[in-house]
Amino acid sequence: MTERFQQLPTTAVSDALKGRNHLPSTIKPLNEAHHIAGKAVTVKLPIYENGAVMAAMLEAQPGDILVVDIEGNTSRAVAGDFVIGMMQKLDIGGLVVNGAIRDKEAVLALDFPVFVTGITPAAGVKNGGGKVNVPITIGATTIQPGDIVVGDRDGVVIVPKEAVEEVATRAQDKMAKDEERERTVSASRESIVAHLTEVTARLD
Repeated sequence: MTERFQQLPTTAVSDALKGRNHLPSTIKPLNEAHHIAGKAVTVKLPIYENGAVMAAMLEAQPGDILVVDIEGNTSRAVAGDFVIGMMQKLDIGGLVVNGAIRDKEAVLALDFPVFVTGITPAAGVKNGGGKVNVPITIGATTIQPGDIVVGDRDGVVIVPKEAVEEVATRAQDKMAKDEERERTVSASRESIVAHLTEVTARLD
């Protein structure tokens, strides 16, 4: 189900979704070279808490993406290099956090895909209360367990699980059309003028 998204950029996926279902631009990759595509295992955390991340790691299958919501709070980390290193050993496909991690340099050295709002030196606590594989909402986008998460240097997009094949086909078609348009438009100054004229005519 996720294979078709492995080579698709988030821009094409977003176009296929008509500009919907992207996470806030504050969530950025630690390493811009990373691209992720996998099924969402969702985690909802109370502020300062991170215990449910461990439970989510036990439920995740190889290639799954952990999507953690702590309401954008960055005062305590939901994970550091030790926990993220365990994710890597479990073949989890990546971590998306609406909140903070810590140990940035060590995490970068792991070369594991992490998309995060912020960095903090303070560890989270494990008092309980978090939930795994429940619907979560980050920004204007609701993520259901099993939705497809696609992320790269432009951000993170969520593909509803019931629309995976349709969105993948649209995104691939959009990429093919964009490549053809680029070849045509870049051929000469006249073709660029013709393209701009066509686009602006639609605005009238």
